[in-house]
Amino acid sequence: LGMMCLPAGAKTHHRRHRPKPLKVQIAKLLTDPAIAQAHWGIAVTSMDGKPIYSMNEGQLFQPASNAKLFTTATAMALLGPATTFETRVVAKGVWSGSGTLTGDVVLVGAGDANLSGREIPYVSPEVIAERKKAGVETVETDPLRYLEQMADQVANTRLKVVNGDVVGDDTLFPWEPYPEDWAIDDALWGYGAPVSALTVNDNRIKVTITPGDEAGNPAAAVVDPAVPYYTLDVSATTGAVGSARSIGVDRSPGSKVLRIYGTIAAGAEPDVEEVAIEDPAEYAAIALKQMLETRGIRVTGKARAEHRISCDTASFLPETREEIQGFDPLKHYNSQASSRFGSGCGDHCGPSHLPVEKLLASHVSPPLAEDVVVTNKVSQNLHAELLLHHLGVAVLGDGSTAAGARVVRTFLENIGVGKDDFVFFDGSGLSGHDLVAPRAMVTLLQYASGQPWFADWKQSLPVGGEDGSLADRFGKEPLKDHVFAKTGTLGEARALSGYLECASGKTVIFSIMVGDHFPGSHADRTVMDGIVAAIAATN
Repeated sequence: LGMMCLPAGAKTHHRRHRPKPLKVQIAKLLTDPAIAQAHWGIAVTSMDGKPIYSMNEGQLFQPASNAKLFTTATAMALLGPATTFETRVVAKGVWSGSGTLTGDVVLVGAGDANLSGREIPYVSPEVIAERKKAGVETVETDPLRYLEQMADQVANTRLKVVNGDVVGDDTLFPWEPYPEDWAIDDALWGYGAPVSALTVNDNRIKVTITPGDEAGNPAAAVVDPAVPYYTLDVSATTGAVGSARSIGVDRSPGSKVLRIYGTIAAGAEPDVEEVAIEDPAEYAAIALKQMLETRGIRVTGKARAEHRISCDTASFLPETREEIQGFDPLKHYNSQASSRFGSGCGDHCGPSHLPVEKLLASHVSPPLAEDVVVTNKVSQNLHAELLLHHLGVAVLGDGSTAAGARVVRTFLENIGVGKDDFVFFDGSGLSGHDLVAPRAMVTLLQYASGQPWFADWKQSLPVGGEDGSLADRFGKEPLKDHVFAKTGTLGEARALSGYLECASGKTVIFSIMVGDHFPGSHADRTVMDGIVAAIAATN
């Protein structure tokens, strides 16, 4: 009894296990006591925008680096993926026939984010590991290589003496190094480097602290690049073999003295820190002056910066909400940022008593799309800020932070993002004033998926288990290589938004944001990744 006879040769079929509904799985995940006091917002839609799941999707959260998605998408749409920026070295003054310039050599910043040793196009950690495994030698590239190349170009002209200064000119953007509510303790480190239209080596230096031979000996510290900018005040000492490392680095605001203190064990690997440059334009001028002198060009003056000090007294938020007259943000812009100086007459063709501006050297950046990959993959704050300023220049002729935020706001409202669903005070998300609703994020992601620049932009997103800020997350099947999303972390806020290839083979859009999680805890990240897994399994 209770048994059913089957025809001969019939096969039994086991019903595939069906996961519990998504809302049930998420509700269970959010009961974890470690994250019970946190505030969560989630939005999931199909690629055509049809809602799949939502929770607090209209509430505001700190987006952290998820803000870069808004900045980079606006830049791709309005500036164009192929846009480049030209940095130039210009002679300004009176020439004599002997190759003497009475005037200044000016390094004119054009907002190029990649005057550095970084490999472009972006290379993932996986590719680097494969190179090492194959025995391919990797040589660290000179972070000042493009300045060196421009110095070579200058040396190939007839210039021999500069009776004047070497000037770092970052006046393409107003001198607004730190957006509102950037934490003062971030300003020391490379990730909080000041924003300047003349950016070199991501506006940061590497400080390496090495222990002495024996316990009690002084530790040594060196900077790279070796540009005479900061003075090192080193009191760090060598600890006993196997002792805990306790190295501190400090600099007072406005100071050029780096204080290095604490202990590092004898025989330990060096401690390497990335420290922000106080004034990038001045630093670039010092480096170029040093290079010119190495090439036999005598400079009688000094190295200095030239800034354009902001005189804007308007309140930030009202200014960013002003309508931009005659601006169609859905039009594809293809503008090029240009430096503030022309190329002059091409040689020393003017009468000797007339001042001229002569182009001595130049360097053209990689295409904007390549920089967007770097910006999103490694979550590069400075690069996102430079894109924001470029948007202000291209649309409003004003490279201020407020102008860039105004352009981003206008663009977002025109693609259907609710005007009260976001507030941006910067382009990177490092400002604690930035706020975004999860539904604003999925609206952006859905819009982007239908644009001609989408393939390039999606390629910029970190890939789960592979590269960028997701290299160490989603490393196992079925999520490895199926999560394409931007991370965000700021204080007690965390976010993850992007595209997810699900068990059914279809792709969905998701945004998960959490605020007010317990300081120092990573439990919210574990739960967040569990939510992603649940979305993938149920769709």
